[in-house]
Amino acid sequence: MSQILSFWRYLVPVGVGLILSFLPAPEGLSLAAWLYFSVFIGVVLGLIIEPVPASFVAVIGVALCVLLRIGPSPEHVSPSAAIDWGLKGFSNKTVWLVFIAFMLGLGYEKSGLGKRIALWLISHLGKTTLGLGYAVALADLILAPFIPSNSARSGGIIYPIVANIPPLVGSYPDKEPQKLGAYLMWVGIAITCVTSSMFFTALAPNLLAMETALKSNVPEISWLGWFLAFLPAGVVLFLLTPYLAYHLCKPTLKGSQEACAWAKEELKKMGKMHHKEILMCVLSLLTLALWIGGKAFGVQATTTALLAMVLMGVSRIISWKDIISNSAAYNIFFLFGGLITLASGLKSVGFLQYLGDLTQSFMVNLGFSSLSMVVILVIAFYLLHYFFASTTAHVSALLTLFISMGAGMAGVNVQELALFLMLGLGLMGILTPYGTGPSLVWYGSHYISGAQFWKLGLIFGLLYLIALCVLCVPWVELVAHRWL
Repeated sequence: MSQILSFWRYLVPVGVGLILSFLPAPEGLSLAAWLYFSVFIGVVLGLIIEPVPASFVAVIGVALCVLLRIGPSPEHVSPSAAIDWGLKGFSNKTVWLVFIAFMLGLGYEKSGLGKRIALWLISHLGKTTLGLGYAVALADLILAPFIPSNSARSGGIIYPIVANIPPLVGSYPDKEPQKLGAYLMWVGIAITCVTSSMFFTALAPNLLAMETALKSNVPEISWLGWFLAFLPAGVVLFLLTPYLAYHLCKPTLKGSQEACAWAKEELKKMGKMHHKEILMCVLSLLTLALWIGGKAFGVQATTTALLAMVLMGVSRIISWKDIISNSAAYNIFFLFGGLITLASGLKSVGFLQYLGDLTQSFMVNLGFSSLSMVVILVIAFYLLHYFFASTTAHVSALLTLFISMGAGMAGVNVQELALFLMLGLGLMGILTPYGTGPSLVWYGSHYISGAQFWKLGLIFGLLYLIALCVLCVPWVELVAHRWL
């Protein structure tokens, strides 16, 4: 049975790509552009189904386009130009920013600072069940700007600590999960979805999405501009999520002195902050300061990240062996490098221009105002995440398409549309048990049943979507646009 399933996973992306390639090219689109689009669709399906790891799917797509010489613009189709185009994504500054930021996450793990922050918050806020929820939320909030992998942050640092708490009070997946475990597990996954949208550097697909938007001629949005644009929804959702979960998950335990005592005991075992933790704290603050205000000093975000990695290595927070053996970082490097290359090809072969021309008249003829159409596009983009098991795949498949649709409408600010679409990337992860990387970790704890997860995902997902549309859209339109 498993062999049959594996066969179909290979067959679907390859088969769909081949079928599309043999169909006649639509009027107004060149044969090379149509062939490129066929390969691109095959790659997207491969990212969704994953017959092989997603990063390998992206590399296969790039290699195929280079071999067929269909990626570069029609004026530059020589073998040399094709390979130059194919490797360009791997020298992209955003790809390197994501790669290096994984090392920052490694620094929190190796130094012990991430664990200490989470334990400290639990020890001070864990006297009540609701306080425990906010302790989990604050731990994620503090780490989010520095760790772009929400799987590493939420699943790798926060979850192992939180998972130790319910058994202390007799709450297990198969015995009284509602006593405490279900509540904490839901807060853990729900809050990381909020923080993943709150900070540009809190979710790796955020960076991929920005680079994809740049390839579609969208002006770049700064780290500060992103943060300020999401601020109204971020504050409301951060404060509301643990409280709402407290009433919807309804933990039967209202006090949790045991968790507080356990965290204090764990902190005692760790002892006083050692020099690596202090250095990591200083480096984190320096990195954040340069990410926010680096442009004023001529320091680019990737340069800041590179400097932080060098300083972590020099101070021996991490070793060179740690860097070259970080498989997660290299996996994301090949994935994003390949996807950025493939996204740039949609523009160079003329497909985006064709798509924009095709949708312009259709969108205008619907009769809605430009603001209404922006909201409709944001809602559609968000809810389509039900069909994706990866935010990366979602970005690769739909972001360029939705930006092109908006660009075809008179009066639509394409930069603001792209921003609203990207701000929803973290939030939409709450919709399903497979919506984002750490979902599988928290759901896999078995404290939350499948039916309960889908129900809560729908409730929180709609709440997050409403907050994005009602709070962020008018806020950016009236106030925050000056900071973009």
